[in-house]
Amino acid sequence: MPSFFSNKKLIVLLTSLIVLIALISYSLRQGSRTTWMERFVQDSAGFFQYVINVPAQYAAGFFENVSDMNHTYQENKRLKAKLEDYARLQQENRDLTQRFNELKKQLNVDKNPDLSSYTKYTAQVIARPNDGWNQMLTVDKGRMNGIRTGMPVVTPEGLIGTIEKTGNFTSRVSLITNKRNVNQISAKISNTGTYGMIEGFDEEKGALLFQRIPIKSNVKKGQTVVTSGLSGMYPQGLIIGKITSVSTDQYGLTRAAEVKPSANFDSINYVMIVNREAPTPDTGK
Repeated sequence: MPSFFSNKKLIVLLTSLIVLIALISYSLRQGSRTTWMERFVQDSAGFFQYVINVPAQYAAGFFENVSDMNHTYQENKRLKAKLEDYARLQQENRDLTQRFNELKKQLNVDKNPDLSSYTKYTAQVIARPNDGWNQMLTVDKGRMNGIRTGMPVVTPEGLIGTIEKTGNFTSRVSLITNKRNVNQISAKISNTGTYGMIEGFDEEKGALLFQRIPIKSNVKKGQTVVTSGLSGMYPQGLIIGKITSVSTDQYGLTRAAEVKPSANFDSINYVMIVNREAPTPDTGK
């Protein structure tokens, strides 16, 4: 009886070992295959991963693009500011260059031999009314600087007007293009003995009226008209302009001419005020 049970246990043990070996062999043969349940679980897990991962990637890309856009905006803003600064510096450089050139030309006026015996004051234009652009302007020199009414005012291009009114630190200049100007200018044609008077301004033609010219005078278009110095108010030889046309008065007694001013009245930034009563040098007596 004991021998039978012992044999039975041995048979069960051997049978179990055979089944185990068979299962291991089967598993080894089916290593790359999956059951439909495993495939279902794997596909379900992959789908849920896709559903979660795609929006997450989109959101991450969106915020990354927003960050890039903000960085680009800030960079463009900085570049724009630099360009504005560059444009401003360019404009300031042009303004300074223009002022330098104007002041350099003023030195040529100061060296004019016709003005060697006159006191000269350089002044800057600080105001000009829009409704009286061709009539007057204001400069930054006044009575405290020695400026008096009646003093001629010039630019490197020529005569532009006279001091009409003075304050302590500013003065008002009446331009020769002021059609209401009552000051007559004794003038002559350069390098000739032909004299006349500047008496008014034709605003439509932009020309000064050169009148009372002797009828027999040889007056031609293109000749230069300068101050004669005979009136005592204006120095001799200040350029006024060039003759553009010549005519005879209605009585045939005198000739008249239209003179285009040499000075550019649309762009006056610096002027020179001339004092015809220059101080005499100290002789030591």
